[in-house]
Amino acid sequence: MSKIDELMQVLCPDGVVHKRIRDVYQRLKGTPITAGKMKEIEAPDGEIRIFAGGRTVIDAHEQDIPNANITRVPAVLVQSRGVIDFVYYDKPFTFKNEMWAYTTDDPVSVKYLYHVLKNNVTFFRDAASGMGSLPQISLPDTEDFQIPVPPLEVQREIVRILDNFTELTAELTAELTAELTARKRQYEFYRDHLLTFDTTIPKVTLKDIATDIFRGSGIRRDQVTADGIPCVRYGEIYTTYNTYFDTCVSHTRLEYVPTPKYFEYGDILFAITGESVEDIAKSVAYVGHDRCLAGGDIVVLKHKQNPKYLAYVLSTYEARLQKSKGKIKSKVVHSSVPAIESIEIPLPPMQVQERIANLLDNFEAICNDLNIGLPAEIEARKKQYEFYRDALLTFMETGGTILTDRQTDRQTDRQTDRQTDNRSALIRLCQYVFGVIFVELRDIATVTRGGNFQKKDFTSEGVPCIHYGQIYTRYGISTEDTVQFVSEETARKSKQAAPGDIVMAVTSENVEDVCKCVAWMGDKNIAVSGHTAIIHHEQNPKYLSYYFHTTMFYAQKARLAHGTKVIEVTPDSLYDVLIPLAPIEEQNRIVEILDRFDTLCNDITEGIPAEIEAREKQYAYYRDKLLTFQVKEG
Repeated sequence: MSKIDELMQVLCPDGVVHKRIRDVYQRLKGTPITAGKMKEIEAPDGEIRIFAGGRTVIDAHEQDIPNANITRVPAVLVQSRGVIDFVYYDKPFTFKNEMWAYTTDDPVSVKYLYHVLKNNVTFFRDAASGMGSLPQISLPDTEDFQIPVPPLEVQREIVRILDNFTELTAELTAELTAELTARKRQYEFYRDHLLTFDTTIPKVTLKDIATDIFRGSGIRRDQVTADGIPCVRYGEIYTTYNTYFDTCVSHTRLEYVPTPKYFEYGDILFAITGESVEDIAKSVAYVGHDRCLAGGDIVVLKHKQNPKYLAYVLSTYEARLQKSKGKIKSKVVHSSVPAIESIEIPLPPMQVQERIANLLDNFEAICNDLNIGLPAEIEARKKQYEFYRDALLTFMETGGTILTDRQTDRQTDRQTDRQTDNRSALIRLCQYVFGVIFVELRDIATVTRGGNFQKKDFTSEGVPCIHYGQIYTRYGISTEDTVQFVSEETARKSKQAAPGDIVMAVTSENVEDVCKCVAWMGDKNIAVSGHTAIIHHEQNPKYLSYYFHTTMFYAQKARLAHGTKVIEVTPDSLYDVLIPLAPIEEQNRIVEILDRFDTLCNDITEGIPAEIEAREKQYAYYRDKLLTFQVKEG
């Protein structure tokens, strides 16, 4: 018999009383404070932690917090909006007054409440009601929530066990992360070793091997466009690209660059402005096939060597030491063309360069594979997936763009079915000739506003439905099943989406989330709530859904979005969105590829080490066992 069983038998043989949280714990209020004020008073050494919505947390000094209402005892914070969750905190803190917290005289009982609420977090997330685009729970959701309240001795033993499981899991994750770091260092060691030669291999300066070296021409952030000429801005060398790359993430218009400077396959790009000596003159090789524009504060090195070899040798410790000799001006560090020209590197024959580059490619792949199972790997896979998704769906114009002006729009609205069929035939003909063509959404789809049912209309069975708030939290690219239902009567009064339609949320609190969408892949019509757009078409539904998640579409929706606290996109304005429309066979192929990436990203069981999975299952088993009580009669 476990200690828990012994305590239960002695202290509560007839079961455990269940009580409302409000009857057991004291509710705490937060501080009225704006996001702007939090940004103003943030101090890394502050003694007071301030929690805001989502994952936003800052530290500040108490004297800087206006109307501060500081909690100085252990408490459980209810994150009631956006990301529904619970936080245990035992140091001085406060929180935005849209949230609340609970405490009581005994810290053990507070920690016990935390574990109980975490065990029921799915219940609260399902109960969250959307205000705007974000899920939200109300005060009664927690105040009236009934929890088992065993004697304090039982609570203490439960807390001890669950805290131990949490600590062990954290330690295991830390150990695996440390192992990953060690392997990366091992990779860097072998990389530097491979690129350190004896005196038989000559050293040359970059000036010696350069066929040309020049600075780029300035491209401002507001001159980056959704399509056009591929380009690289210097900051992207630090944040976006690794050792080498083959596709630019940014584009611009030639009219924005009076004196264009181009780079091509094999060129090395240096960022000559940075915020630290360590970062200055970071370099990357371009191995794509487009002719691209180099932005300001970039130096382009042209040569006749193996570009990947140069990229790797310029990443070594010795090369970084040479590149770090920048001039510091205030908070910014600068390098120059002469400084880059003076960098010395070992230069073996081309055959050796190629072998080294291939070998290091394999090392790098192995190093990246070491992330399998860690949250970092899941994030890396998602980024990799998004890269390939955008690369597949962000097409250069290959033959012409089908654009419809306003006059043509009005005429098209009055055309007969025969004329509409003729336009579809024209699109197919252009696809046959040019491959991918650009069309406006109005050319291939109709857009309808969704209905107006609310979450209170949900039923346990009936007609499947999608509520706009669920698009942000419960669905991905596509779905064949809904998580909620409404009655047949409610469905008849609502707008409906047919199989293959795209359901898009057109209301949110930020530009990032507005226009999130899901393709309905079920076999019958479903009811759709308000704050949505229903996009009806004859394309591959998942192809369109994937495209609506790309950076190319993001740039377009950002221009369509309006509002301050609530961001909206008018459904009719979606007709103006440009779509890179591949032939249906190509759409199917692209979807097949992206589906495999999607599975790889989302199927966590393929990645997380078995030991972590087993530990989590063990924790969940004991958590449920410890927090399941017999209800005391009477």
